[in-house]
Amino acid sequence: MIPLKLEDITPKSEILTVDDKKQADFLHRKTELIDFGKINLAELQRVGKIMRAIMKRAHGIGLSANQIGLNLRLFVAEVPSEGGGRPKFYTVVNPVLRLDQETKDLEEGCLSVIGSTGLVTRAAKVTLTGFDLKGKPLRVKAWGLLAHIFQHEVDHLHGTLFVDKAKKIYLPTAEEPLISEDTV
Repeated sequence: MIPLKLEDITPKSEILTVDDKKQADFLHRKTELIDFGKINLAELQRVGKIMRAIMKRAHGIGLSANQIGLNLRLFVAEVPSEGGGRPKFYTVVNPVLRLDQETKDLEEGCLSVIGSTGLVTRAAKVTLTGFDLKGKPLRVKAWGLLAHIFQHEVDHLHGTLFVDKAKKIYLPTAEEPLISEDTV
């Protein structure tokens, strides 16, 4: 099943989870850079749209290609806008982050780690570079939630999950953290 080909992805594709050993192993592998000279752009654009639909169906705000079984350095993200405006949607190919030194803790969850959240320290501001689905360069400066989302998704593409970085991990019904700084 893993890795899948572009043509195997549909809006009904399932998100891989750490509950399955084979899927967890795949999620912990670094993804491959996308070579625009060797990939069908129309197919890549189709996959981007499908990833957005899968992310929305799961009520997520970010989804990386490896979370649906693709060994590609690609993610989608959608951030609620401040003031109730239209959300901003991002599709990023071969992302690279430049991190600010200032950090901020934020509670995170993940579509591949069902039911758990964790407190993760990340850069407060980032500059994301990469490409859009047509191969055009893009650059985004981000802070707050968007900076955390970008870092979370780029970590996915490098085989790192938020639970690998979390100071504390919580289950929805647990009063005490399952893992804390004292036990890691």
